[in-house]
Amino acid sequence: MKYIVCEQPGTFSLKQKSMPKRKQGEALLKVHKIGVCGTDIHAYGGNQAFFTYPRILGHELACEVVEVDEDNRVKVGDQVVVVPYINCGNCIACKNGKTNCCSNIKVIGVHADGGMQEYITVRTDLLLKANHLSHDQMAIVEPLAIGAHALRRANLQKGEYVVVMGCGPIGIGMLKLAQLAGAIPIALDMNPNRLQFVLDEIGIEHMVNVSDNPVEQVGQITGGDFATAVFDATGNQKALESGPDYMAHGGRYVLVGLSKVDLTFNHPKIHAKESSILCSRNATLEDFEYVMNTIEIFPTSSFITHVADFDQMIAQFDSWTKPETGVIKAMIQL
Repeated sequence: MKYIVCEQPGTFSLKQKSMPKRKQGEALLKVHKIGVCGTDIHAYGGNQAFFTYPRILGHELACEVVEVDEDNRVKVGDQVVVVPYINCGNCIACKNGKTNCCSNIKVIGVHADGGMQEYITVRTDLLLKANHLSHDQMAIVEPLAIGAHALRRANLQKGEYVVVMGCGPIGIGMLKLAQLAGAIPIALDMNPNRLQFVLDEIGIEHMVNVSDNPVEQVGQITGGDFATAVFDATGNQKALESGPDYMAHGGRYVLVGLSKVDLTFNHPKIHAKESSILCSRNATLEDFEYVMNTIEIFPTSSFITHVADFDQMIAQFDSWTKPETGVIKAMIQL
Protein backbone atom coordinates (compact mmCIF):
# COMPACT_ATOMS: atom_id res chain seq x y z
CA MET A 1 0.00 0.00 0.00
CA LYS A 2 1.03 3.65 -0.49
CA TYR A 3 2.05 5.97 2.31
CA ILE A 4 3.64 9.40 2.68
CA VAL A 5 6.35 9.96 5.29
CA CYS A 6 7.94 13.17 6.52
CA GLU A 7 11.59 12.07 6.44
CA GLN A 8 12.95 15.28 7.96
CA PRO A 9 11.91 18.94 8.03
CA GLY A 10 10.96 20.03 4.52
CA THR A 11 11.02 16.56 3.00
CA PHE A 12 8.12 14.20 2.18
CA SER A 13 8.48 10.85 0.38
CA LEU A 14 5.78 8.72 -1.26
CA LYS A 15 6.55 5.05 -0.58
CA GLN A 16 5.10 1.54 -0.59
CA LYS A 17 4.86 -0.97 2.26
CA SER A 18 2.87 -4.03 3.30
CA MET A 19 -0.65 -3.73 4.70
CA PRO A 20 -0.67 -3.32 8.50
CA LYS A 21 -1.88 -6.25 10.59
CA ARG A 22 -4.28 -5.47 13.40
CA LYS A 23 -3.89 -6.78 16.94
CA GLN A 24 -6.62 -7.92 19.33
CA GLY A 25 -8.74 -4.91 20.21
CA GLU A 26 -7.80 -3.03 17.06
CA ALA A 27 -9.60 -2.39 13.78
CA LEU A 28 -8.10 -2.19 10.31
CA LEU A 29 -9.29 1.03 8.71
CA LYS A 30 -9.34 2.31 5.15
CA VAL A 31 -8.47 6.01 5.15
CA HIS A 32 -10.76 8.16 2.97
CA LYS A 33 -9.92 11.76 3.95
CA ILE A 34 -7.08 13.39 5.88
CA GLY A 35 -7.28 16.95 7.17
CA VAL A 36 -4.02 18.89 7.20
CA CYS A 37 -3.43 20.39 10.64
CA GLY A 38 -1.15 23.10 11.99
CA THR A 39 0.71 20.26 13.71
CA ASP A 40 1.48 18.73 10.30
CA ILE A 41 2.67 22.09 8.98
CA HIS A 42 4.85 22.68 12.04
CA ALA A 43 6.31 19.17 11.78
CA TYR A 44 7.11 19.78 8.11
CA GLY A 45 8.69 23.11 9.07
CA GLY A 46 10.78 21.57 11.86
CA ASN A 47 9.21 23.52 14.73
CA GLN A 48 6.77 21.04 16.27
CA ALA A 49 7.21 20.23 19.96
CA PHE A 50 7.32 16.58 21.12
CA PHE A 51 8.28 15.36 17.63
CA THR A 52 10.80 12.98 16.03
CA TYR A 53 11.54 11.99 12.41
CA PRO A 54 10.80 10.12 10.24
CA ARG A 55 7.04 10.21 10.86
CA ILE A 56 3.85 9.48 8.93
CA LEU A 57 1.70 12.54 9.64
CA GLY A 58 -2.06 12.92 9.74
CA HIS A 59 -4.51 12.71 12.63
CA GLU A 60 -7.69 14.35 11.28
CA LEU A 61 -9.17 11.24 9.72
CA ALA A 62 -12.29 9.97 8.02
CA CYS A 63 -12.07 6.18 7.87
CA GLU A 64 -14.03 3.00 7.14
CA VAL A 65 -13.76 -0.23 9.13
CA VAL A 66 -12.57 -3.07 6.90
CA GLU A 67 -11.63 -5.63 9.56
CA VAL A 68 -12.54 -5.94 13.26
CA ASP A 69 -13.46 -8.56 15.86
CA GLU A 70 -17.03 -9.79 15.31
CA ASP A 71 -18.22 -8.91 18.81
CA ASN A 72 -16.99 -5.31 18.66
CA ARG A 73 -19.20 -2.23 18.95
CA VAL A 74 -18.00 -1.10 15.49
CA LYS A 75 -18.65 -3.29 12.47
CA VAL A 76 -17.15 -3.83 9.05
CA GLY A 77 -18.44 -1.05 6.80
CA ASP A 78 -18.93 1.50 9.57
CA GLN A 79 -17.66 4.99 8.85
CA VAL A 80 -15.64 6.14 11.85
CA VAL A 81 -13.99 9.22 13.30
CA VAL A 82 -10.64 8.48 14.94
CA VAL A 83 -9.86 9.95 18.36
CA PRO A 84 -6.08 10.21 17.79
CA TYR A 85 -4.99 10.43 21.42
CA ILE A 86 -3.68 7.04 22.54
CA ASN A 87 -4.03 7.17 26.32
CA CYS A 88 -2.75 4.64 28.86
CA GLY A 89 -5.87 4.42 31.02
CA ASN A 90 -3.79 4.02 34.20
CA CYS A 91 -2.20 7.38 35.04
CA ILE A 92 -3.71 9.98 37.36
CA ALA A 93 -5.05 12.04 34.44
CA CYS A 94 -6.78 9.04 32.84
CA LYS A 95 -8.26 7.94 36.17
CA ASN A 96 -9.70 11.44 36.56
CA GLY A 97 -11.26 11.39 33.09
CA LYS A 98 -8.65 13.68 31.53
CA THR A 99 -7.49 11.27 28.86
CA ASN A 100 -6.58 14.26 26.69
CA CYS A 101 -3.54 14.98 28.86
CA CYS A 102 -2.56 11.41 29.80
CA SER A 103 0.97 11.42 31.21
CA ASN A 104 1.91 8.67 28.75
CA ILE A 105 -0.05 9.98 25.78
CA LYS A 106 0.88 9.16 22.20
CA VAL A 107 -0.86 11.17 19.52
CA ILE A 108 -1.37 9.51 16.15
CA GLY A 109 0.65 11.41 13.56
CA VAL A 110 2.89 12.99 16.22
CA HIS A 111 4.30 10.36 18.59
CA ALA A 112 3.05 7.41 16.52
CA ASP A 113 2.60 7.06 12.76
CA GLY A 114 -0.56 8.69 11.46
CA GLY A 115 -3.07 8.51 8.67
CA MET A 116 -1.19 9.57 5.55
CA GLN A 117 -1.44 6.00 4.32
CA GLU A 118 -4.09 3.91 2.63
CA TYR A 119 -4.78 1.72 5.68
CA ILE A 120 -4.13 2.10 9.40
CA THR A 121 -4.82 0.08 12.55
CA VAL A 122 -6.36 1.83 15.57
CA ARG A 123 -7.64 0.68 18.96
CA THR A 124 -11.41 0.26 18.71
CA ASP A 125 -12.07 2.28 21.87
CA LEU A 126 -10.69 5.27 19.94
CA LEU A 127 -13.27 4.95 17.15
CA LEU A 128 -16.61 6.78 16.97
CA LYS A 129 -19.32 5.65 14.56
CA ALA A 130 -20.08 8.42 12.09
CA ASN A 131 -22.36 6.82 9.51
CA HIS A 132 -24.52 9.97 9.52
CA LEU A 133 -21.65 12.26 8.50
CA SER A 134 -19.88 12.94 5.22
CA HIS A 135 -16.18 12.20 4.91
CA ASP A 136 -15.47 15.95 4.89
CA GLN A 137 -17.39 16.42 8.13
CA MET A 138 -15.67 13.44 9.73
CA ALA A 139 -12.22 14.78 8.90
CA ILE A 140 -12.81 18.13 10.63
CA VAL A 141 -14.32 16.71 13.84
CA GLU A 142 -10.94 16.53 15.58
CA PRO A 143 -9.87 20.18 15.11
CA LEU A 144 -13.35 21.34 16.08
CA ALA A 145 -13.21 19.11 19.16
CA ILE A 146 -10.00 20.88 20.22
CA GLY A 147 -11.88 24.17 20.08
CA ALA A 148 -14.87 22.70 21.89
CA HIS A 149 -12.60 21.45 24.66
CA ALA A 150 -11.02 24.89 25.07
CA LEU A 151 -14.45 26.52 25.32
CA ARG A 152 -15.50 23.96 27.90
CA ARG A 153 -12.32 24.61 29.87
CA ALA A 154 -13.37 28.27 30.06
CA ASN A 155 -16.91 27.43 31.18
CA LEU A 156 -18.26 29.64 28.40
CA GLN A 157 -21.38 31.66 29.20
CA LYS A 158 -24.11 33.02 26.93
CA GLY A 159 -23.78 36.72 26.19
CA GLU A 160 -20.14 37.12 27.25
CA TYR A 161 -17.52 38.66 25.02
CA VAL A 162 -14.89 36.19 23.81
CA VAL A 163 -11.61 37.09 22.10
CA VAL A 164 -10.01 34.44 19.87
CA MET A 165 -6.48 35.27 18.75
CA GLY A 166 -5.67 33.59 15.45
CA CYS A 167 -7.99 32.82 12.55
CA GLY A 168 -6.50 29.53 11.49
CA PRO A 169 -8.61 26.34 11.53
CA ILE A 170 -8.60 25.97 15.34
CA GLY A 171 -9.39 29.64 15.91
CA ILE A 172 -12.14 29.69 13.30
CA GLY A 173 -13.68 26.60 14.86
CA MET A 174 -13.66 28.25 18.29
CA LEU A 175 -15.18 31.44 16.92
CA LYS A 176 -18.10 29.58 15.35
CA LEU A 177 -18.67 27.22 18.27
CA ALA A 178 -18.59 30.17 20.69
CA GLN A 179 -21.15 31.96 18.53
CA LEU A 180 -23.37 28.86 18.41
CA ALA A 181 -23.14 28.65 22.22
CA GLY A 182 -24.52 32.18 22.54
CA ALA A 183 -21.31 34.08 23.28
CA ILE A 184 -20.18 37.19 21.36
CA PRO A 185 -16.90 36.33 19.60
CA ILE A 186 -14.23 38.81 18.56
CA ALA A 187 -11.71 37.60 15.97
CA LEU A 188 -8.08 38.83 16.10
CA ASP A 189 -5.57 38.25 13.33
CA MET A 190 -2.94 40.11 11.33
CA ASN A 191 -4.11 38.71 7.97
CA PRO A 192 -6.93 40.85 6.51
CA ASN A 193 -7.95 38.08 4.12
CA ARG A 194 -8.56 35.66 7.01
CA LEU A 195 -10.54 38.31 8.88
CA GLN A 196 -12.66 38.85 5.77
CA PHE A 197 -13.17 35.09 5.48
CA VAL A 198 -14.35 34.98 9.09
CA LEU A 199 -16.88 37.73 8.32
CA ASP A 200 -18.12 36.42 4.97
CA GLU A 201 -18.04 32.66 5.46
CA ILE A 202 -18.26 32.10 9.23
CA GLY A 203 -20.55 35.00 10.10
CA ILE A 204 -18.44 36.60 12.84
CA GLU A 205 -19.33 40.29 13.19
CA HIS A 206 -16.46 41.65 15.30
CA MET A 207 -12.99 41.58 13.73
CA VAL A 208 -9.77 43.22 14.89
CA ASN A 209 -6.55 43.52 12.92
CA VAL A 210 -3.71 43.29 15.45
CA SER A 211 -1.63 45.79 13.45
CA ASP A 212 -4.09 48.58 14.31
CA ASN A 213 -4.33 49.27 18.07
CA PRO A 214 -6.01 45.94 18.90
CA VAL A 215 -6.35 46.56 22.65
CA GLU A 216 -8.14 49.83 21.99
CA GLN A 217 -10.43 48.17 19.45
CA VAL A 218 -11.37 45.33 21.81
CA GLY A 219 -12.07 47.90 24.51
CA GLN A 220 -14.40 49.79 22.18
CA ILE A 221 -16.28 46.67 21.12
CA THR A 222 -16.83 45.58 24.73
CA GLY A 223 -17.79 48.99 26.09
CA GLY A 224 -14.53 49.26 28.00
CA ASP A 225 -14.97 46.00 29.91
CA PHE A 226 -12.82 43.81 27.64
CA ALA A 227 -13.42 40.09 27.16
CA THR A 228 -14.26 37.78 30.03
CA ALA A 229 -12.73 34.88 28.06
CA VAL A 230 -9.65 35.09 25.84
CA PHE A 231 -8.23 32.22 23.77
CA ASP A 232 -4.90 31.97 21.96
CA ALA A 233 -5.00 29.81 18.85
CA THR A 234 -1.72 31.04 17.34
CA GLY A 235 1.09 29.40 19.30
CA ASN A 236 3.04 32.59 18.60
CA GLN A 237 5.07 33.88 21.56
CA LYS A 238 4.16 37.54 21.12
CA ALA A 239 0.47 36.71 20.76
CA LEU A 240 0.52 34.32 23.71
CA GLU A 241 2.06 36.95 25.96
CA SER A 242 -0.44 39.62 24.84
CA GLY A 243 -3.55 37.65 25.81
CA PRO A 244 -4.07 39.22 29.25
CA ASP A 245 -4.24 42.67 27.61
CA TYR A 246 -7.62 41.78 26.08
CA MET A 247 -9.01 40.18 29.24
CA ALA A 248 -11.52 41.71 31.63
CA HIS A 249 -10.91 41.85 35.37
CA GLY A 250 -11.91 38.47 36.74
CA GLY A 251 -11.54 36.92 33.30
CA ARG A 252 -10.12 33.65 31.97
CA TYR A 253 -7.26 33.21 29.53
CA VAL A 254 -6.98 29.84 27.78
CA LEU A 255 -3.78 28.88 25.94
CA VAL A 256 -4.68 26.54 23.09
CA GLY A 257 -1.79 27.17 20.71
CA LEU A 258 1.52 25.51 21.57
CA SER A 259 4.89 27.25 21.54
CA LYS A 260 8.35 25.81 22.22
CA VAL A 261 9.54 28.95 24.05
CA ASP A 262 9.29 30.28 27.61
CA LEU A 263 6.49 32.82 28.15
CA THR A 264 6.66 35.96 30.31
CA PHE A 265 3.69 37.72 31.91
CA ASN A 266 3.76 40.87 34.01
CA HIS A 267 2.68 39.62 37.43
CA PRO A 268 1.06 42.84 38.74
CA LYS A 269 -1.04 43.04 35.57
CA ILE A 270 -2.37 39.47 35.74
CA HIS A 271 -2.65 39.62 39.55
CA ALA A 272 -4.74 42.80 39.48
CA LYS A 273 -7.27 41.07 37.26
CA GLU A 274 -7.29 37.91 39.40
CA SER A 275 -6.61 36.16 36.13
CA SER A 276 -7.39 32.52 35.57
CA ILE A 277 -4.73 31.27 33.15
CA LEU A 278 -5.54 27.85 31.77
CA CYS A 279 -4.03 25.52 29.22
CA SER A 280 -6.15 23.40 26.90
CA ARG A 281 -4.66 20.26 25.36
CA ASN A 282 -6.30 18.01 22.78
CA ALA A 283 -9.90 16.96 23.50
CA THR A 284 -11.93 14.26 25.23
CA LEU A 285 -14.57 11.85 24.02
CA GLU A 286 -17.21 14.27 25.31
CA ASP A 287 -15.86 17.02 23.05
CA PHE A 288 -15.83 14.74 19.99
CA GLU A 289 -19.42 13.69 20.63
CA TYR A 290 -20.53 17.30 21.09
CA VAL A 291 -19.00 18.29 17.74
CA MET A 292 -20.47 15.27 15.95
CA ASN A 293 -23.92 16.21 17.27
CA THR A 294 -23.64 19.84 16.14
CA ILE A 295 -21.53 19.68 12.97
CA GLU A 296 -24.55 19.78 10.66
CA ILE A 297 -24.82 23.53 11.34
CA PHE A 298 -21.09 24.17 10.88
CA PRO A 299 -20.10 25.61 7.43
CA THR A 300 -17.96 22.63 6.40
CA SER A 301 -17.87 23.42 2.69
CA SER A 302 -16.55 26.94 3.33
CA PHE A 303 -14.07 25.75 5.97
CA ILE A 304 -12.40 23.29 3.56
CA THR A 305 -10.70 25.55 1.01
CA HIS A 306 -8.14 23.24 -0.65
CA VAL A 307 -8.30 19.57 -1.69
CA ALA A 308 -5.66 17.31 -3.25
CA ASP A 309 -5.50 13.66 -4.22
CA PHE A 310 -3.09 11.54 -2.18
CA ASP A 311 -0.58 11.21 -5.03
CA GLN A 312 -0.57 15.00 -5.55
CA MET A 313 -0.21 16.04 -1.89
CA ILE A 314 3.58 16.40 -1.82
CA ALA A 315 3.53 18.78 -4.79
CA GLN A 316 0.91 20.99 -3.15
CA PHE A 317 1.92 20.91 0.53
CA ASP A 318 4.34 23.85 0.37
CA SER A 319 1.55 26.12 -0.89
CA TRP A 320 -0.63 25.12 2.07
CA THR A 321 1.95 26.55 4.47
CA LYS A 322 1.55 30.06 2.96
CA PRO A 323 -1.35 32.23 4.18
CA GLU A 324 -1.30 34.23 0.93
CA THR A 325 -2.71 31.20 -0.91
CA GLY A 326 -5.94 31.63 1.07
CA VAL A 327 -5.77 28.21 2.69
CA ILE A 328 -7.92 27.63 5.75
CA LYS A 329 -8.30 23.84 5.85
CA ALA A 330 -6.59 21.63 3.28
CA MET A 331 -7.85 18.09 2.74
CA ILE A 332 -6.22 15.00 1.21
CA GLN A 333 -8.48 12.43 -0.42
CA LEU A 334 -7.80 8.79 -1.21
